[in-house]
Amino acid sequence: MFIQTEPTPNPATLKFLPGTVVMGHGTADFADASRAGKSPLATRLFAVDGVTSVFLGTDFITVAKLDAADWQAVKPQVLAAIMEHFSSGQPVIDEGSEDVAATGDDDGIVMQIKELLDTRVRPAVAQDGGDIIFRAFEDGIVYLHLQGACSGCPSSSATLKHGIENMLKYYVPEVMAVQAVD
Repeated sequence: MFIQTEPTPNPATLKFLPGTVVMGHGTADFADASRAGKSPLATRLFAVDGVTSVFLGTDFITVAKLDAADWQAVKPQVLAAIMEHFSSGQPVIDEGSEDVAATGDDDGIVMQIKELLDTRVRPAVAQDGGDIIFRAFEDGIVYLHLQGACSGCPSSSATLKHGIENMLKYYVPEVMAVQAVD
């Protein structure tokens, strides 16, 4: 198995491309080891000293490290953990443990916002090793959750305000602002 590694705009994260499907659908974000129980892959990655978060995308894995940790020491261990996982035959996410998101209550504005996020924002954010999740639209404000490399990235606030907010305001006049939430 050959695993490609790409830098992200966030210096504390690297994007790993194992050359196979990681998540069949959706994404999974593990902000710390205590939340990784449903994922054998994330659990294995958190066993690497210095790993602080794991994000699983369609065909990539984004791993964040402690600022004090050096990628020269952490990266080979992460690569080994990914190889071991895919060689083991274990699932990435245990069956039946995925959260089911509620759908069906979206009004026209929310549907338009989600469509724009899915078609115009998500692909670009995924290239940088992250994801953006719609949380709510209230009183003209779109609340978004940043995951993977985007979470804690120095340039994420500029991307959110100048890129995503401007685009949403242009296509959806009801949008007045965009705000990041945890």
